[in-house]
Amino acid sequence: MQIEQVKTYLLQLQDNICGELAAEDGGKGFITDEWQRPEGGGGRSRVLAEGEVFEKAGVNFSHVTGASLPPSASASRPELAGRSYQAMGVSLVIHPRNPYVPTSHANVRLFVAEKEGEEPIWWFGGGYDLTPYYGNHEDCISWHEHANAACAPFGPEVYPRFKAWCDEYFYLKHRQEPRGIGGLFFDDLNEWDFATSFAFVQSVGDSFIRAYRPIVQSRKDIPYGERERQFQLYRRGRYVEFNLVFDRGTLFGLQSNGRTEAILMSLPPLVRWEYDYHPEAGSAEAELTEYYLCDRDWLNEK
Repeated sequence: MQIEQVKTYLLQLQDNICGELAAEDGGKGFITDEWQRPEGGGGRSRVLAEGEVFEKAGVNFSHVTGASLPPSASASRPELAGRSYQAMGVSLVIHPRNPYVPTSHANVRLFVAEKEGEEPIWWFGGGYDLTPYYGNHEDCISWHEHANAACAPFGPEVYPRFKAWCDEYFYLKHRQEPRGIGGLFFDDLNEWDFATSFAFVQSVGDSFIRAYRPIVQSRKDIPYGERERQFQLYRRGRYVEFNLVFDRGTLFGLQSNGRTEAILMSLPPLVRWEYDYHPEAGSAEAELTEYYLCDRDWLNEK
């Protein structure tokens, strides 16, 4: 296994994404917070707060080790219980200021579970997804075209499979609605050899900013008012609900005694809930859930 090569790539990916986001914001840069974990390992958190374009953007690298996997990592694979582990990855969430710019999330990660006298068990995971507040047909198609292009060198079945997995995973069961318009999601990836799996993770990681930055550029200067702002804050509530109730990364971080500030950096700075809210019929707000937040084949929507 090329664990050090993976770590080097992840740190470089964090640098590249932060550089592009800071350039797009044009104002404040990222603050860097390096931290150590008492049980083993640590990380490098980078946060941009109250920027011109991004109200909050967090890009976190972590490499942690432990004597036994937490329940969130071994629940579906009981044979891993009791193994020591190391986990490394880059995880990011971007909350733009303008309601016409979607929120986005991405992560790529490697897990290695070890036991003396036995071969290590390894797997990769990750993906990215897009969460608009006001839907845009062109953005959705472009987003999925980039996701498809990242998967294409690894076989024609990869994008459809991981696109469907993303739609299934980023679903709020208690709301009976998707979190956004999807993208890619994969976990327990070790069906290829290590080099091929790592190459795929690099393809996904590198494609994220190419997919997201043009959307930001085209939407960040659209005029908006208090109505749009309040709807954005309301819809951010869905994001919070998912991350605190369902997100595996959040659960793993908290169960493994990770650094809470780094784990919860994905949450937006401002959010609101409203009792039994229903958007006005025929409005752009209603269109979000009626058209965009549906299981759509965006590549064939062109």
